[in-house]
Amino acid sequence: MTEKKKGGGALLGAAFLMATSAIGPGFLTQTANFTGQHAASFGFVILASVLLAAIAQMNIWRVLCVTGLRGQDVANKLLPGLGFVVAFMVALGGLVFNIGNVGGGALGFNTLLGIPTEIGYVLAGAIAILVFVLKDAKAMMDKLTKVLGGLMILLILIVIFVVKPPVGDALVNTFVPATGYSALVPAIITLLGGTVGGYITFSGAHRLIDAGITGEENLKEINKSSVMGIGIAALVRVLLFLAILGVVVKGAVLDSGNPAADAFRQGAGEIGYRFAGLVLLCAAITSIIGAAYTSVSFLKTFHPAIAKHENKVIIGFIAVSTIIMLVLGNPATLLVVAGALNGLILPITLGICLIAAKNKKIMGETYNHPTWLLILGVIVVIISAYLGITTFLNNMSSLIL
Repeated sequence: MTEKKKGGGALLGAAFLMATSAIGPGFLTQTANFTGQHAASFGFVILASVLLAAIAQMNIWRVLCVTGLRGQDVANKLLPGLGFVVAFMVALGGLVFNIGNVGGGALGFNTLLGIPTEIGYVLAGAIAILVFVLKDAKAMMDKLTKVLGGLMILLILIVIFVVKPPVGDALVNTFVPATGYSALVPAIITLLGGTVGGYITFSGAHRLIDAGITGEENLKEINKSSVMGIGIAALVRVLLFLAILGVVVKGAVLDSGNPAADAFRQGAGEIGYRFAGLVLLCAAITSIIGAAYTSVSFLKTFHPAIAKHENKVIIGFIAVSTIIMLVLGNPATLLVVAGALNGLILPITLGICLIAAKNKKIMGETYNHPTWLLILGVIVVIISAYLGITTFLNNMSSLIL
């Protein structure tokens, strides 16, 4: 009996898993920094990145879920061996970003309760590990991502009511940005990579495959879940943008070390600061879970034992992330390398899925991929490839120099 027949909770769970995988500590910092830089014009960045992310998401989820094949397996069907390369890139990027997520969890604990960061690393990793110790880990993962995702939305809404942002100004600038369009391009690409780059776009699709929600007969549910995932991530981004905008329009300058928390503190006092800590903690825990689950789902291709002992491998993945963070303290170089890799993964994986979408041997004789979705997908591949390569070269040259 599939999870769909048991109640269909996996559809919403997959959407929240994808969304909360995207809403990590980096997501909060990016949103705060860009709102500080561009003020109300950041609304256009959100709109553009959401549209591009939705195109990528719908293409990838349709191909994976119709075939019932995970991303690396589609790649191997297209070109033997390619899936192993993709799996290695995604898992490596996922591991390094998970190290950053553990660091974000420690920062959340410190902001919320004043807990020292070294203890916070262990606590953040331990909470995520507890989910996969349970017998029905995937169901618990679904529930936890929904609860923590909902809590983040509630806390940000409270801060919005306190700071009273200029919603009308934000709405106008969402379509006609005062800063001009060209100045916002770097921010759009950064947000695109952070919302569907690397492992993130696969998290929900792989969850649906594990739940048995696959095949053409489930296309309606697959599309609904994929759009819902982007929608949830976009909602949190918009609310966070409004909360921070309400602070920066009054002339506040944000602390670059923890800009989101500083905005909450300046806007809503000490209780706002504690709220920010809780939001950061929720974001970090859900991202640790999503990154570990999705990265290991890519590693299943390497050996059957990984699939057989999936939960144990996920626990090991989180434990390694936590230990590295504990030992290194601030793996800045690793995060730069992971960010550069992440920029290259989206055009590669989306490109693979677009080619597979027209391959009858992979998709089946009856499936027809929408032409409009294919064309828009190609545009996203071109945009993300150009900027991904540029970002990769810039990051690598800065590390060498």
